[in-house]
Amino acid sequence: MQELHGYYLEDLEIGMSDSFAKTITDADVCLFAGVSGDTNPVHINDDYAKTTQFEKRIVHGMFSAALISTVAGTKLPGPGAIYIDQQIKFRAPVFIGDTAKATVTVEEIDQRRGRVKCKTDVTVGEKLVATGSATFMVDKRG
Repeated sequence: MQELHGYYLEDLEIGMSDSFAKTITDADVCLFAGVSGDTNPVHINDDYAKTTQFEKRIVHGMFSAALISTVAGTKLPGPGAIYIDQQIKFRAPVFIGDTAKATVTVEEIDQRRGRVKCKTDVTVGEKLVATGSATFMVDKRG
């Protein structure tokens, strides 16, 4: 099972960073709406979305947050890490066809409590679309 584990607390250093990028499709948005139950028409109805300030459908904000979770759960801190909290501010919309890139960067390590605080950003190209911070519980070596 060791090969399934991500970083241990002792292996992490401030400044470490990793990311995950995904080009978001119409199918992704429809599936996310189905899984989450968020069927706001701004996400799933072209005619409605044309009447909004965005003039076309936008991707769910929490889809961007899910990309942060992908990094945290698969790369940094990686498998075995447990999400404790997330603060996030959505700064710009993400549109179908955009490639969103989530990046997690280690900012603080609390060895005593086994907690790691990370900066969490999502970008589309050079544009910051979501930003925040998250705390993870990370195992110490056995």
